[in-house]
Amino acid sequence: MMRISGIVYIVGAGPGDPGLITVRGLNCLRQADVVVYDRLVHPQLLEEAPARAELIYVGKQPGQKSITQAAINTILVQQGQRGRVVVRLKGGDPFVFGRGGEECQALAEAGVRFQVIPGISSALAVPAYAGIPVTHRDFVNSFTVVTGHVRDTAYGQKQWASLPTTGTLIVLMGVNNLCPMAQALIQNGRPADTPVAVIQSGTTAGQLVITDTLAEIGARAHEIEPPATIVIGEVVHLGAQLAWFQPQTALPLMLGEDPHPQPFSL
Repeated sequence: MMRISGIVYIVGAGPGDPGLITVRGLNCLRQADVVVYDRLVHPQLLEEAPARAELIYVGKQPGQKSITQAAINTILVQQGQRGRVVVRLKGGDPFVFGRGGEECQALAEAGVRFQVIPGISSALAVPAYAGIPVTHRDFVNSFTVVTGHVRDTAYGQKQWASLPTTGTLIVLMGVNNLCPMAQALIQNGRPADTPVAVIQSGTTAGQLVITDTLAEIGARAHEIEPPATIVIGEVVHLGAQLAWFQPQTALPLMLGEDPHPQPFSL
């Protein structure tokens, strides 16, 4: 990969397992002068940056004061204008509730070159690691992804009312609003006995899966800590049969290593 100076790569780091970063994302990381990274980025990925690279932490902790998005945008613009190779390393996919679009807007307005390297979204990968396919032709042929983090109650009520009452519903960043969200979905047509899975720290050795019905899941919110992905729909039933990932036996691997060798590795 040819090294280009004065550019910002908006890179999706994947949902937690460091091995789920894309080949292109890893290549960008390995030539970075600066890495601007989020709270949920696996530490092993930072080790892939060159020793010379400057690491800038801009993570946000729920319920705590943290750096603003405007300040992050300024960092990216300034570093790009200095002619440096900047990797903005973001959990999941940068354009799926990752504010990557806002960062690209700031860079475009400042005339700084940028590229977007998509990542594997937790909306798809985390259910997969819990054995839950978001679509299955015997159950459902569509899925909807929404954020559970809403700026105000009125907007939240409008969002839940506008959602389809069939198909798989995937909610990101919704743990703190789990109870009112479940109640709103029932009020707007989702059956109370719809199965729900809440997957905490998905794709990592800390993965925990809690299942219940839409009517009862809110009462179990105290058992769950973010980050968590919420899956609502009949496909949740498949998790018991298809749960292939065993977090208690998961061992940290170096990037490119695999206990079951494939035709190629990173």
